[in-house]
Amino acid sequence: MAHLVIGPLLRHVDGSTATVWVETSDPCTVSVVAGEERVSERTFTVHGHHYALVDVPVREAVPYQVEVDGAEVWPQEGMERSVIRPVARLETVVFGSCRTSVPHDAAHLISHGVDTLRAYGHTLTVDDGLPDLLLMLGDQVYADEPSAEMIEFIRERRGGSEPVDEIADFEEYAELYRQAWTDPEIRWLLSTVPTAMIFDDHDLRDDWNTSQPWREQMARVPWWKRRVMAGLGAYWVYQHLGNLTPAERAADEVYLKIREAADGAEILDAFAERADADPTTSRWSYSRDYGGTRLIMLDTRCARHLVPGERSVLDSSEWAWLEEQVNGGQELLLVGSSVPVLLPAGIHHVEAWNEALADGAWGRRWGRWSERIRQAVDLEHWAAFRRSFERLCTLLAGSGSTVLLLSGDVHYSYVAKGKDVPVYQLVCSPIRNPLSRTLRLANIIAQFGVASLFGGLLARTARLPKPPFKWRITNGPWFSNALATLTFPDGVPEARWYSPTISDPPQLSEISRVPLPGRPG
Repeated sequence: MAHLVIGPLLRHVDGSTATVWVETSDPCTVSVVAGEERVSERTFTVHGHHYALVDVPVREAVPYQVEVDGAEVWPQEGMERSVIRPVARLETVVFGSCRTSVPHDAAHLISHGVDTLRAYGHTLTVDDGLPDLLLMLGDQVYADEPSAEMIEFIRERRGGSEPVDEIADFEEYAELYRQAWTDPEIRWLLSTVPTAMIFDDHDLRDDWNTSQPWREQMARVPWWKRRVMAGLGAYWVYQHLGNLTPAERAADEVYLKIREAADGAEILDAFAERADADPTTSRWSYSRDYGGTRLIMLDTRCARHLVPGERSVLDSSEWAWLEEQVNGGQELLLVGSSVPVLLPAGIHHVEAWNEALADGAWGRRWGRWSERIRQAVDLEHWAAFRRSFERLCTLLAGSGSTVLLLSGDVHYSYVAKGKDVPVYQLVCSPIRNPLSRTLRLANIIAQFGVASLFGGLLARTARLPKPPFKWRITNGPWFSNALATLTFPDGVPEARWYSPTISDPPQLSEISRVPLPGRPG
């Protein structure tokens, strides 16, 4: 008899429809029962794994159950009921990034800290206030830094020349997601809070698409092609499909072909290979409207154009799409970018300077050295694609909207404010993967100390133009594991950061509270 492997995950939800995603052990019919509504879908198969997305009409908050071939499999015994609620307007948004999936025992509490997402799940089971949306801004899984449990799984199924400390194929990605999303508290949280996701580098591999030389180096690695196909294919199944509206999914040719196939592995692999080779053939970015607020989630990894001298975070088709989304006349833009746009000013200048040298501003020898530095210390944010940074900032500053940039990646949290423009950068990272004390100190010195002194000077030596506007860090940095919330009490946006406590069960403690400009109307 079929049973649930992962899920249910509550994914895209708007004012009238909710999408429930599941993975099952065998082909079956999955039914979601929500009040008087009962909707069923047959599973589709990829690489021997079975999935279903069920679109449920929703008019009011209602508990729901999941059935597999007519037998109820969710909620599980002893669990809180999962709830579907329509979301027409955003009142509470939760966001964060960078979560390693390691055990919650004493040893890992010391090395990785308390899992903030798990603590948040505990909190919601005793709190009546559910958020409208959870934004997962990258590194939902660490394919290049698997846990000891994941390494054991890898060693039991293969050997050979492929590294056993990295994910190699779809089967291992499937297990990686299973380990990430099936802790009881995490599972319940994801079943009752709508989620929107976007990848970052560790979802595939550290430094993914840092530069053209990086791609060329990886292309010479025998196992990389198989790995990137598996990584993008798994992302499409486990994260991307749930980001789409029912109408978008119904128009997705890859999805339609896979649903008709006995096993869609070849179809998905071909799509993933094409998406990696030519980013213009696919779009991972997406947008959603909630009243006067538009959420724009940007692909800042796969969509990169990496030709030296022409580097861009987004390719030409992606830019055209983004300009259309930004110029829609919304009151508030929430722009999800896994890598921050507004960094501490000093490190911003260092990254822009490094890019200029890598492109030959001081000659070929300096260019080769700068490329090695770019990869070694992760100089790959928007600042390291200077023309993209300037284009994005000009676009956002001229949009007529208040803009809140939501990001992660850097393993510390902070707030930055644009000078004389309604553009804010809100960073929350990590959910569970803290820097050591030594690296925290090094970051403070390098990014808020030394870089602040020398970054501007270095930029001038490369004759770089000034950014479109100035900004400054107004709050932070905070280095603990964290989740952030964005709320709108009386129409005034307010951001809060929470860190988990070491207790049983874990609780959340407020780190900071930052009022932001009012939302018009």
